[in-house]
Amino acid sequence: MTGWTEDVKTLSMASTKYAEIAKFAKDSAHWWDPQGPFAPLHKLNPARMSYLTAQIGQHYGRDLAARQSLKGLKILDIGCGGGLVCEPLARLGASVTGVDADAQAIRVARNHAKAQGLAIDYIRGDLRACKRPYDIILALEILEHVDDPQDFINNAAKHLKPGGIMIFSTLNKTVKALGLGIVAAEYILRWVPMGTHDWRKFIKPSNLAHMVRAAGLTPLDVCGLQYRPLRDEFALSPHDLSINYFLTAASS
Repeated sequence: MTGWTEDVKTLSMASTKYAEIAKFAKDSAHWWDPQGPFAPLHKLNPARMSYLTAQIGQHYGRDLAARQSLKGLKILDIGCGGGLVCEPLARLGASVTGVDADAQAIRVARNHAKAQGLAIDYIRGDLRACKRPYDIILALEILEHVDDPQDFINNAAKHLKPGGIMIFSTLNKTVKALGLGIVAAEYILRWVPMGTHDWRKFIKPSNLAHMVRAAGLTPLDVCGLQYRPLRDEFALSPHDLSINYFLTAASS
């Protein structure tokens, strides 16, 4: 973990507190350990990728069953961590850029991608380091960790091509999300370290829709994400947004 404290102090992502980055930086050497600190993200990734590929495929008319089905599309993953989302998208042929303020996470992501033979552009820094416009921008599990979500969305939208889409995932501001997203996940199941989330930063879908409209985007789709304890898996739930949810928006 040498150097992570310095990284947190000198390269914080726009609108994100040093303390928020530090929550993840202390464990970032273990991004690709499915039994490690990021095990919940490994567990939800199949459902998450199902939503992402469905929205991208539908918007761009791509057949996801075809080899290299996302070839020609430029994707930016903000707060990419160790690259859990970047790698499967790169395997589908997309030109993928991952940006994260945590230098150690970027080192882990680069090394893992290299070992897999994947060409992914990983950037240590923030949106200011991302110069080109993108067809798709992902902001997954990050809005609940920024100080000013409207400012974050405004800045991200400037990097989106006309006709492009931005996909968010975050936590709803409900009592159920407080009970299961914080109390159960942090204090009972210990899926994530205690103090990872602040319920005051959770965002209702209606508020997020308002924010994306204020940034000049048009909401296209919203879908919930449920944990099914009997199967120990996450699944998409179009009608239950009470805890985790996705929102897709398009630029004009």
